[in-house]
Amino acid sequence: MTMKEQALTRTDFTFDGQTSVYHGKVRDVYTIDDQYLVMVVTDRISAFDVILPEGIPYKGQVLNRIAVKFLDATADIVPNWKISSPHPNVTIGRKAEPYMVEMVVRGYLTGHAWREYRAGKRELCGVPLPEGMREHQRFDEPVITPTTKAVSGHDEDISAEEIIRQGLVPEDEYRELERLSLELFRRGTEMAAEKGLILVDTKYEFGKVDGRIVLIDEIHTPDSSRYFYADGYEERFRKGEPQRQLSKEFVREWLISQGFQGKEGQQVPPMPAAFVRQVSDRYIELYEKITGEPFERRPLGNLQEEIREAVSTELKRLR
Repeated sequence: MTMKEQALTRTDFTFDGQTSVYHGKVRDVYTIDDQYLVMVVTDRISAFDVILPEGIPYKGQVLNRIAVKFLDATADIVPNWKISSPHPNVTIGRKAEPYMVEMVVRGYLTGHAWREYRAGKRELCGVPLPEGMREHQRFDEPVITPTTKAVSGHDEDISAEEIIRQGLVPEDEYRELERLSLELFRRGTEMAAEKGLILVDTKYEFGKVDGRIVLIDEIHTPDSSRYFYADGYEERFRKGEPQRQLSKEFVREWLISQGFQGKEGQQVPPMPAAFVRQVSDRYIELYEKITGEPFERRPLGNLQEEIREAVSTELKRLR
């Protein structure tokens, strides 16, 4: 069986009580009884807002298991949507009414924030940025740079004041989202430091269930977060050298080397089997580094049937 055949790139389940299904870039989300969500994390991989043609075996399990671990490790800070994870690719949870903003927390001037700063901006999402900063420099305190939550297309930067002015989130609830985001980032930073990592930036999504704020979606995964290796950070920063990153940045770098950046008219390059294996191995390395646990490579022969059975059994229990 080839790597391509083993990857879980598409699901089309029909579960009892299913009222809708949403196929995202990476996740297939099934709504049950308008009360529960079955989130299947596939092996699809996206870059530059484009879904790449090949799936990455084990990637979905890596992302789902990391998210489950961090949801469980932060439930004392804020309740979350998760009920159970009946299969390594699946989380089942409560359907929430999502806030239409994403809370991006940045501990360092990196990525999008650095590009804006380099272009001369000294304010990002209403947050003033001091003069004289350098790429990958640590902020004195983490900053929150929220974005709108686009149904399609790109998310857009927005300030707290604008969120409140537009009525996207009531002011008292928004201030609570800020507080919770900083608490979650603090916990994520501590857990990363224990593994020799720096949590550089991440995003959190929240919703409401029965009038209560809950954390939804994934948390602290390499798809939603950026990590640096702590070892060597200071020396690399002092010398102005690139930091060693623990993220899917290496996939973007490979695509750029093949002449693809998601621009109009560009064709996605074919991904050789050796590169697909390399990406799969890298995701497993990410899992083991972030969690400190060995990754069990389960046989990938009949994932669809495994997932169908596991989810159906769990839904019977819930309903």
